[in-house]
Amino acid sequence: MIWFVGTIHVIVCIILIGVVLLQQGKSADLAGAFGGQGSQTAFGPRGAANLLTKVTTWAAILFMFTSIGLTVLIQRSSGSHSVLSGIKTVHTTPAKPGSPAK
Repeated sequence: MIWFVGTIHVIVCIILIGVVLLQQGKSADLAGAFGGQGSQTAFGPRGAANLLTKVTTWAAILFMFTSIGLTVLIQRSSGSHSVLSGIKTVHTTPAKPGSPAK
């Protein structure tokens, strides 16, 4: 099961990288280089979400779920171990209180 979820995770990662690199920037035209917005709105022009932004959203959601799923599956397969479970502790006896200084 870990291999299946891991394979899906790698495929989603490749899709997410490709889709993000294909998207056009918010101000990718020449006016964006000099601070121009092209519109008088507060946060710049925004059109309807196109296919690339929808694919990016779903790929990010799948990435989060596969990441959480892999974490849970690996934790279950390895058992519940603490980070400090392999460290040997040395038990020492506390020092006996000395006599008060005169």
